[in-house]
Amino acid sequence: MRPSVNQKSIHRLARKVLSRDHPKPADHREDPRHALLAEEQRDRRLGPGDPPPCPDGWQVGPPTYVGIGVQKAGTTWWHKAIASHPDAAQSARKELHFFQYYCDQEFDERRVAEYHSFFPRSGHQFIGEWTPRYMLDPWTASRLHQSAPEARLLVLLRDPMARMNSALRHSVEKYGWLSPRVIALAIERSCYVDQLDRVLRWFPRDQVLVLQFEKCVQEPEAELARTFQFLGVDPGFVPKDLRRPVNETRVTAVTVASDIQDLARELFVADRERIRSDWPELDIDLWPGLR
Repeated sequence: MRPSVNQKSIHRLARKVLSRDHPKPADHREDPRHALLAEEQRDRRLGPGDPPPCPDGWQVGPPTYVGIGVQKAGTTWWHKAIASHPDAAQSARKELHFFQYYCDQEFDERRVAEYHSFFPRSGHQFIGEWTPRYMLDPWTASRLHQSAPEARLLVLLRDPMARMNSALRHSVEKYGWLSPRVIALAIERSCYVDQLDRVLRWFPRDQVLVLQFEKCVQEPEAELARTFQFLGVDPGFVPKDLRRPVNETRVTAVTVASDIQDLARELFVADRERIRSDWPELDIDLWPGLR
């Protein structure tokens, strides 16, 4: 039986992180709520903002595609490759965080129209965005379906252990230390089965393409062609810089208590067989963290 994710126990275990390995900035207050507030303020700044102008003769509407996951799995690299296609209209930015930004408000037709306003294009172009958090938040799939029921959804997964550790390195690089909340969220983001199940409650299986970071690294041209074919555009286009790394984390390692690592691996391994059966196109052998 798959163990449940007990957030309180994760938070308790997370406090065992060896803080001496992640010294806090000298001006950092001890209360971890300040770090939470800073993160929430950052998320709000990443809100939708003003939509781009719509040139004469163009139209706005629901996006052709939406990338919905996951963080630290190469989504910036893959979205850049997709957006470089000659038939792609340029979106306002890669990540709108639209459904995250309005999570505390009623979602009505006015919000749907606002979301559509971020995707101007001419008649033959395709356009989209990629916000890795969308798959994580339970409310996003229903609101996305309300806004773009025909959109093609893209998910890029990575070895759950490698993804978690990359997210922790990113947090250390950005904030200088790890909080219990950050560690708990890093674990939750790598529990893929529940997130994918929520998506499939609202979108049919053939409208969702799940890619694998490791396979994209091994065979980028073939996997990008598969992505373009899924989006219904010319699959023969290959960007010149496709094999160039994007957004590499500079922090090389973090130290997390061994019992937290063991707990995370236990949760991820419990997902393994479901992933293997439900998403047979994924090669689980490419995820050594689950062995």
